[in-house]
Amino acid sequence: MRESSRAPLSRRAALGLAAAVPAAALAGTGSAAAATAVGGERLGLDGVQVDLAGARALPKLSAASWLVADHATGEVLASYRAHRSLPPASTLKMLFADTVLPKVGEVTQKHKVTAADLAGIPGGSSLVGVEAGTTYTVDQLWQGVFLRSGNDAVHVLSHMNGGVDETVRQMQALAVDLQALDTKVVSPDGYDHPGQVSSAYDLTLFARHGLGLDSFRHYCGMRIADFPDGNKGKTFQIQNTDRLLGTYKGLIGVKNGYTTNAGNTFTGAATRGGRTLLVTVMHPAPGYDMVYRDTSALLDWGFAAAGTAQSVGTLVKPVSEGGGPKKAAAAPKAGAVAAASSTSSSDAAGSLSWPLIGGVGGAVALIGGSVFALRNRRRSEPAAAQEGSGRHRR
Repeated sequence: MRESSRAPLSRRAALGLAAAVPAAALAGTGSAAAATAVGGERLGLDGVQVDLAGARALPKLSAASWLVADHATGEVLASYRAHRSLPPASTLKMLFADTVLPKVGEVTQKHKVTAADLAGIPGGSSLVGVEAGTTYTVDQLWQGVFLRSGNDAVHVLSHMNGGVDETVRQMQALAVDLQALDTKVVSPDGYDHPGQVSSAYDLTLFARHGLGLDSFRHYCGMRIADFPDGNKGKTFQIQNTDRLLGTYKGLIGVKNGYTTNAGNTFTGAATRGGRTLLVTVMHPAPGYDMVYRDTSALLDWGFAAAGTAQSVGTLVKPVSEGGGPKKAAAAPKAGAVAAASSTSSSDAAGSLSWPLIGGVGGAVALIGGSVFALRNRRRSEPAAAQEGSGRHRR
């Protein structure tokens, strides 16, 4: 998603910001917050968390937050600010798919798109090219979501799921069940809205959950597809904007994203030698492919460290499957790496997530004023590194 937004605060955005206040207010509580961190105390600590135990050193990374974990066991092999709340951009579409695919996933089902289906899509959104008056299959709409990160396809599927607001509500409910408690959903597409945040830990949970669905795994691994060109009876080719698909050995997905506020974000999964790893990288240094360099480096390290590096945390199970708060790893032992270092040097705290004006009180005042105004009177960047904007016609 290649987008930016400075639109007026919407009702959903105001409510999202309100929901984000408690998490943001706790951001500086240090050890108290770490002690209750989902997945284990170490995942709530600042700095790089890793127990090498003979594994090679971590690569040099630039991301503001990252995590590498074993898909099967849920063991977190290493992390950096895993629970830091940051704008997720289009990686939030993983949660959208987790939520809606089981409900609107009959691939042969057809839907004639209306203007109402496409209403409310912010300017500057990434689009696949859905047109009102054209009939699409559900299969084609999901291709638009996963391959081109199309917010137009997301909105159509949301309307088929009961509406945008209802879909947002369902996404937030699923996030809670997955114990993705850093995540506050304002829009189903990941577009920049005040209060809409997630974390490397939560995004990894969304990917892990999604890969348990055959349809999710199918779409996130697709490289090309033919998409209807309106009512012209022709198609044009769409290509997956994930630059590691087909270039990184063993990669099976999952989702990339970009906005001017979030920077580049990416969650990837790869399988080698019967072992599948998950990596999430958020807001690396600017550059054509820095998000993919960091991801590739972490995957390489993870595969090399298999069976050597010790777990520093756990990807928890959903509450509905018997999961619950637990400490997967104790505070770092002597010799463990648990401090900020040159391994991850990016530290733009305060500039990446939506600011709180004057602390919690100021945020509440801002929210109250925005809602009051709404009651009484009732966004584009060049193509980002990982998401192209052209359509390949044929």
